[in-house]
Amino acid sequence: MSPPRPAGSSQQALNITGLLRAHRVHHPRADTRAIRRAYRVAHRAHEGQTRKSGEPYITHPLAVALILAELGMDTTTLIAALLHDTVEDTPYTLGQLSHDFGTDVAHLVDGVTKLDKVRFGGIAEAETVRKLLLAAGRDVRVFVIKLADRLHNMRTLGAKSAASRRRIATVTRDILIPLAGRLGVQAIKRELEDLVLAALEPETYATIQREVAARESPRRAYMAQLVAQLADALRTDSISARILDRPRHYTSIAERIMVSEEASGPVRALHDDPRVVLVVSGNSDECYAALGVVHGTWRPVAGRFKDFIATPKFNLYKSLHTTVLGPEHRPVDILIRTEHMHLIGEAGIAARCRPPNRGQGRIALALRPRSARRTSEAATQTWLGETAELDWLQQMLDWQHQTSADQFLESLQFDLADHEISIFTTDGQSLTLPVRSTPVDVAYALGSESGDQCIGARVNGQLAPLSAPLAAGDVVEVLTSQYGGPEREWLEFVRSSRAHVQIQQWFAEHEVATLKARRLGKRVIVEAMVAAERVLMYEQPLVAVASVLGLSDVDALYVAVYEGKISAPDVVERLIAMVDTG
Repeated sequence: MSPPRPAGSSQQALNITGLLRAHRVHHPRADTRAIRRAYRVAHRAHEGQTRKSGEPYITHPLAVALILAELGMDTTTLIAALLHDTVEDTPYTLGQLSHDFGTDVAHLVDGVTKLDKVRFGGIAEAETVRKLLLAAGRDVRVFVIKLADRLHNMRTLGAKSAASRRRIATVTRDILIPLAGRLGVQAIKRELEDLVLAALEPETYATIQREVAARESPRRAYMAQLVAQLADALRTDSISARILDRPRHYTSIAERIMVSEEASGPVRALHDDPRVVLVVSGNSDECYAALGVVHGTWRPVAGRFKDFIATPKFNLYKSLHTTVLGPEHRPVDILIRTEHMHLIGEAGIAARCRPPNRGQGRIALALRPRSARRTSEAATQTWLGETAELDWLQQMLDWQHQTSADQFLESLQFDLADHEISIFTTDGQSLTLPVRSTPVDVAYALGSESGDQCIGARVNGQLAPLSAPLAAGDVVEVLTSQYGGPEREWLEFVRSSRAHVQIQQWFAEHEVATLKARRLGKRVIVEAMVAAERVLMYEQPLVAVASVLGLSDVDALYVAVYEGKISAPDVVERLIAMVDTG
């Protein structure tokens, strides 16, 4: 798989022939007649339209389809990419599209429609993103098309106004880049990050670009020496592997500079240690054998080894990571993986959106509803391979209907900001939660009632504060009481969107119920006063009655009367006695 091409690169001509050639690399037996037909429809629909750059509009859907073809996506996805703007920007309707190309293509096109009109702070933004999530719950290819669409728009961002560039780059940074990370589509994520850096921090981008260019010649010389030594060592142990130079992208360098500045003042030197990816030909056993060769050739750096094969990342990324002191005693980062792991590491969920045996059969990667029957075509779909990276999407679909538009967008960004860990309950249930989650997050993951009634927790058998951050593998027992209730301070430390939404919802409902209780409690007291042939002119005397009864204020008195804990005649009797003897 080749990564998406960087802006300005000289790759194959952007035309239907180039698109079909890229598609056949991954699908040599594909029937491309439907792609050609979709191109003709899109070309005719967009005829006369131009982009801000002055180019014919058809260049955009073609570029999006090419990105997807290079990722190895199926024919249906490429057809949808070619047609993805027709319904929004031309007279061509969704009904016509469905009739001409089928319901699958229509669903994909409808799912990505209008997301480019997102505006932070407005309800249209949240509802459009919500629509995207719902569509992706039925077919995750919606997400992949949206990422490719945004990648090409970011590549051509220079034609936009300064305000538009900043708005589009900000939405890309806050929603689409984390989304690409969740889906494991690193090939797109890396380029989007660099394009966002160029748009939002052009001076930083230009500085890194100059310094990287100045170091390129000695870097290549060092890498040639490193690769030669590593290839010899692998050959000696009869390990077949590809050695890929993997320089850090600009955003990664910028983040390392930022960390260094925070730690020890301004640092001008780039923190760009040499890095290679070692792609072995065999299975995971070969990865560990290659690791032994690497550590036998150069001394490993203590504390820098990570085994993501034994414990994959939340998006099912697998690889061995190690840092060694390579030639000239320089730190070198080495990533070791199989060919399949490399494909997943670059394309993520896009690699699992391919039909079995690379044919053009039905894509079966969709979420299964946990409740309620589905009458749509998605009801007949089954899982393809590992899809644990979609757990977070299922969780969001579970709670999204309970939120307002503003709450939804806030919770989505909140949820996308973190990686994930696995936590276990005492009965062996596994829960996937964001990093730094707390026992409160666990309680709400078990259900809204469990969360609302949470009063404490045991972590690994020991009592722990509800705000204590959990570590991967912790065993948590949630302690509840029917008299419990969430605290507002929980909102300051919970990490999961489900907990965040449920706590906010509890307080919203509780406040409505309390207002009702206050109003009706006061009415009952007034009616009791009328029955006693008295009139309540002002509330001050009730303050004293509330105090005598051990209540905090008059509102608490009204609620107590409404709930039947105190009788209204008793309150009136005490009030009359106080006033008459006062």
